[in-house]
Amino acid sequence: MKKIVYSQSFALMALFLWLTLSMSFAQNKVAKIDALVQQYVANKQFNGSVLVAEKGQVIFKKGYGMANMEWNIPNAPDTKFRLGSITKQFTAMLVMQLVEKGKLKLAGHVTDYLPDYPKATGDKITIHHLLTHTSGIPNYTSFPGFFQTKSRDPYKPDAFLKTFADMPLDFEPGTKFSYSNSGYFLLGVLIEKVTDKPYADVLQETILGPLQLKDTGYDLFSPILPKRAVGYEKQGASYVNAPYLDMSIPYAAGSLYSTVEDLYKWDQALYTDKLLSAASKTTMFTPFLDYYAYGWNVGKTKVGSQKDSLQLIEHGGGINGFNTLISRLPQDRQLIVLLNNTGGAPLSDMRRNILRILYDQPVEAPKKPITDLLRQSVRTEPVARTRERFNAWKADKAYNLNESEINALGYELMGEGKLPESINVFTLNAEAFPNSYNVYDSRGEAYMKAGNKVAAIQDYKKSLELNPGNTNGTAMLKQLGETVETPADAVVDAATLQSYVGTYQLAPTFSIAITRQDNKLFGQATGQPPFELFPTSNTKFYLKVVDAQVTFVKNDKGEVEQLILHQNGRDMPGKRVQ
Repeated sequence: MKKIVYSQSFALMALFLWLTLSMSFAQNKVAKIDALVQQYVANKQFNGSVLVAEKGQVIFKKGYGMANMEWNIPNAPDTKFRLGSITKQFTAMLVMQLVEKGKLKLAGHVTDYLPDYPKATGDKITIHHLLTHTSGIPNYTSFPGFFQTKSRDPYKPDAFLKTFADMPLDFEPGTKFSYSNSGYFLLGVLIEKVTDKPYADVLQETILGPLQLKDTGYDLFSPILPKRAVGYEKQGASYVNAPYLDMSIPYAAGSLYSTVEDLYKWDQALYTDKLLSAASKTTMFTPFLDYYAYGWNVGKTKVGSQKDSLQLIEHGGGINGFNTLISRLPQDRQLIVLLNNTGGAPLSDMRRNILRILYDQPVEAPKKPITDLLRQSVRTEPVARTRERFNAWKADKAYNLNESEINALGYELMGEGKLPESINVFTLNAEAFPNSYNVYDSRGEAYMKAGNKVAAIQDYKKSLELNPGNTNGTAMLKQLGETVETPADAVVDAATLQSYVGTYQLAPTFSIAITRQDNKLFGQATGQPPFELFPTSNTKFYLKVVDAQVTFVKNDKGEVEQLILHQNGRDMPGKRVQ
């Protein structure tokens, strides 16, 4: 009898110790997550709400900064944020529910459900193409002048559909991936057509109501919505209200609002068959091209120094004044939700660091932006002192050196009429990023405004030397009275171009697909249209539409094994995966 009591006491003590240790580890992770996010907040890199779940249980949820800066109303776990493209996963779920009910077919064509849609394209495009961004329909948010001319006006779905329905396709459906808000807008119209109900009503009846997502819905400007965050954008060292956007425009591609708490409920429901059968969910989470499934990016990621890769299912969103991210690791039922209302937060970096904490890996401390420090120094201190400080910050691993941010500071000063300070900043940027054509192009503009024609010509010529496709540099030199001889592109034989064809993975959900058409090479990054690559040598190419260059790297056997993307002062390698 004594033996049994002793065994029970020992077991109870062991259980108590295990529970105590588990709670201690969990509390330690909570403290680390909070300290990490506080660093991003202190760096003015995050203002929003965070939720983290481990093994299906919420271990952390908290708001940071202000939901409304004018009234000093803080963010909280129940603050409502505009989601942007996270909306697409809800639209995909509605489509899959209709597929299960027999009202839509994944192989069905657009014209099967919308007889008035242009047959030339509608007969080719399937529901599957729309869900996977492989339809070839041009992305309406990329149209020239879109945000200036259309984004503020209200539209009925059928009326707005006509703004892009007649346009020719960018490519044959199913052959390429190109992120298209137009495709998901069209899915919303299809949902309304086959249900004979507004998109928002179908969403409420089949997802929000059954899951009791009471803090999620279609965001409209006029209704009073308690605890709705205001969207802001950074301007210099402070914030301004984000430009107005009529929410009839993003529609089924980006018009929902939610909270981190409701998105946790959504995540948990995806582990059940409450909304969709297991077979249909398998279809929904199976990636097609460029790791994109139905409303989700699906790929693999490594955490810290761990050897094994974990499946990562996630999607981000960006809409005036907001950027968002929901990341799921189904193997361990981990969830990270990040909702930000100041635009442009480094949410992917935050997610990577939070994952490191969850898997007991060392955190990479967030780097402080140099730009705010430089702004203060260049306004108040002599040039020599600013240079001294800048070089010290540049050498310090605690600080982040960002070419585009420093360039923006130069233009900020130029706009204020502070030309000497502006030129000083552009010069520091040129010294930090000597291989970027854009830093010379920008300084050339400042020299022009300052009346230093000789220096302006020198900088514009340097920008063209680095990027022959810099059309602005060519135009400015002509304006300055210079005869411009555009350097001829290098000639690369077809066999060499063909050796570069393939897909190069730069991140778990970001790749560049290289294709060849005759003697031309094209690159298409995840979520972007294809752009031609122009050769400066057998291995180096440049883009004319953006400030970016590409270098192909061979191994000892002469096989092309990686691509390096040079953009915004960074060199981003991508391993060839196919």
